[in-house]
Amino acid sequence: MQRTKNAVSSLLLALIAVAAATLFHHIHNAEFLHDYPNLPAWLSRAGVYAAWLIATAIGVIGYRLRHRGLLVLYACYALDGLVHYARAPMSAHTPMMNTTIWLEAAAGAALLITVFRRRTE
Repeated sequence: MQRTKNAVSSLLLALIAVAAATLFHHIHNAEFLHDYPNLPAWLSRAGVYAAWLIATAIGVIGYRLRHRGLLVLYACYALDGLVHYARAPMSAHTPMMNTTIWLEAAAGAALLITVFRRRTE
């Protein structure tokens, strides 16, 4: 019983970390959208916030249903922030941009590890 409770609390902690890190990155991205190098012209501030809401809803639903597939999808969404570096090198981003991108990716990796660890328990 205690092992299951610890697994659930670690999963919840990882989920909250991803939600917070992605929110931090999305707020920065939305507010400084035109400063981020080589983003598509069609991308809007409202679109960035909508993406966060939709992705976070998927993560919360995945957690509530204990659906590993949705949790993996949410974790991969957080890792997708690294795509910024496919559009422009790290040196083209400001230190704050790099911080938000890497924080989001680290949280996504932690959630992914937590989901797969739970699978082996």
